[in-house]
Amino acid sequence: MKTDVIIIGAGPGGYETAHYAATRGLSVTIFEAGELGGTCLNRGCIPTKTLCKNAEVLNHLKEAAEFGINDVAFSIDFAKMIERKNNVVAQLREGVAMALKHPNITLVQGEAVITSAKSVDCNCESYECDNMIIATGSKPKFLPVEGADLPCVLTSDEILDLETLPKSLCVIGGGVIGLEFASIFNSLGVEVSVVEFCKEVLPNFDGDVAKRLRQSLAKKGVAMNVGAGVTAIADNGDGTATVKYEQKGKQLEVLCEKVLMAVGRAPRLPQGIAAAGVDHSLRGIVVDDNMRTNVDGVYAIGDVNARCMLAHAATFQGKRAVNAILGETDNIRLDIMPSAVFTTPEASMVGVTDSYCKENGIEMVVKKAFFRANGKAVAMNETDGILKLVVSATDGKILGCHILGPHAADLIQEVAALMNKNATVDELKDIIHAHPTLGEVVLTAAM
Repeated sequence: MKTDVIIIGAGPGGYETAHYAATRGLSVTIFEAGELGGTCLNRGCIPTKTLCKNAEVLNHLKEAAEFGINDVAFSIDFAKMIERKNNVVAQLREGVAMALKHPNITLVQGEAVITSAKSVDCNCESYECDNMIIATGSKPKFLPVEGADLPCVLTSDEILDLETLPKSLCVIGGGVIGLEFASIFNSLGVEVSVVEFCKEVLPNFDGDVAKRLRQSLAKKGVAMNVGAGVTAIADNGDGTATVKYEQKGKQLEVLCEKVLMAVGRAPRLPQGIAAAGVDHSLRGIVVDDNMRTNVDGVYAIGDVNARCMLAHAATFQGKRAVNAILGETDNIRLDIMPSAVFTTPEASMVGVTDSYCKENGIEMVVKKAFFRANGKAVAMNETDGILKLVVSATDGKILGCHILGPHAADLIQEVAALMNKNATVDELKDIIHAHPTLGEVVLTAAM
C-alpha cells in the first residue's frame, strides 16, 4: 500500500497533521501503537487539566466563608475524580477517532517499524510513501540515582492512575509537570514537598514569575526546596520512602508515601530510525525550520525533535511540514510560542524575558501591572499576581509577556496574537478592553 504521507504517531501533532494533510488533498496513512491522542490526551495535558478543575473547585469551597457562604461541608471522593478524568479522556479520544475517519486517512493501530525513508512495516504488512512524518512524542526521564526504580516512584503517567490519595508526596523536579502536580495534590490535602536542582523553579520562565509562584505555593503549604540535588531514594519498608538530597552542602531528606519523578521528558525515537538514515541523538531528531530532517522527504514534529515540547507546538510544526511537502509557505510564527503552567495561581509566558535581553544586549524596557489593582481580580479574591511586558526600547515592539495570576493561560493569548502582527506597545494602548475584566491587566501594563 502506498500513500502520499506516512505519519508515525497519533498524538496531537500526528492526528492534527493527518487531518490537515487530508483536507489539502494528500492521502495519509497514520500509525499508532497505543491510544489515540498520545501523551497529551491520555497522560498529560487533558487529564491533568481535568484534575486542575477538581482542585479549583476545592479551593473555592475552602474559601467559601470569605464570600459569606458559611458552614460548607464537603469530602473528597478521589475515585470519583479519577473516574471523571477517565471519562473526559475517553470522550476526547472518540473525537480524535472521528477526525481520523476522513476518506483520505487510513489509520493503522500497531507499532510502525521504519524500513527505509519511504517505507514502514506494521502488523506484518508493508507500507510505502512519498513523504514520512515522525511524530512519536516523548517519554518521562529518570534521574540516575539509587532507588529511582522503586515501586513508590511514579512518573506523570502512573500518578494519574492512583486509586487512593497518598498522605504525602515528594515531587522531584520543579518544572511545569512537577509544579502542576504539586499544586493539584496540595489542593487535595496531600502533604507535598518539591525538590528542584536549579536555583529557582520553572528555569525557562521569567525569574520574577517563577519566584512569586514558588512563594505562593509555599504559602499554601507546599515545601519548596530549590538548589537541591537528589542523591538517593530509599524504601523504608513501612509504606513510606525517603528522598535524600543535598542542599547548600547539607545532607537532607524528605519522608513521603509516594515520589513523583518529574525531571523532564526524552524524545521517543521510532523503531528502525537508523534504516532511514535520519540524523538523531538522545536529544531528538535534528530538523530545520520546515521540520525537514537530513533525509529528503522525511520530517519530524513535536516532542521527538525536542524543539518545543508542547502539544500546540507539535500541531503547528505538523502544518509547517505539510506546507513544505506541498511546496507552500505560511505565516506560522514558531518563534512565538505561548506556554502555561496550570498551577494555582496560573503562570504563562510568550517571547523573551528581560534577563534574555540583558544577556544578549537587546535594549528593552519592562512594563508591569499587578492583579491587586484590577477590579475583576479583587472581586474574584484572586489578587496574587503580576504581568510583565518586555518591550523593545528602539521601536516599541512587544518582545515578550510573562504572567502570574488568575487565568494567566488565557490572558497570554492576546499578547501572542499582537506579537504575531509585530504590534507595538503604543498600538496595544489604543485597544479598548471590556471592563471589568482580567484582560485590563494587559492594558494597564502597556500604559
